[in-house]
Amino acid sequence: MNRLARIAASAAGAAALLAAPVPALAATQAVTATTVTTCGWSGLQAGLSTKVCADVTGDSVVLYGQIGLAGPPSPGTPWPPAPQDLLTRLSADVAGGGSLGAVSGRTVFQVSTVRVDGIATTAPCGSTVHASFSVESAWRGPSPVTVDVPVVC
Repeated sequence: MNRLARIAASAAGAAALLAAPVPALAATQAVTATTVTTCGWSGLQAGLSTKVCADVTGDSVVLYGQIGLAGPPSPGTPWPPAPQDLLTRLSADVAGGGSLGAVSGRTVFQVSTVRVDGIATTAPCGSTVHASFSVESAWRGPSPVTVDVPVVC
């Protein structure tokens, strides 16, 4: 086969592929659900900024807390600060219903924002999930932050 014949055969093959029906391809693509992230107001706990967040995808709910610095350091404060050993508690329930779970643990915080994972569950469509996150240290008690998030399926 000469060079011209190969080019003509390649062009004919490409034209045949491009002429294939597109609906067959579209029918095989899966529909993906959108994840909506909602976070509550930040609060000050144990000298740190904390908040609780929820990622909702359909009836699937993932809840987590975040711990960060409350603000810039005061002048003369040693940097970086010493690591803090914190006790954390994350809990959730369905408004007017039962508990979705609770987890407690220890987290070491120094400078970078820390995500505290803990609850991944499903909730009934149309319900509202209430989550609470608290942090305490040896010298300060908890002051929970909360979020209420609708489960829209």
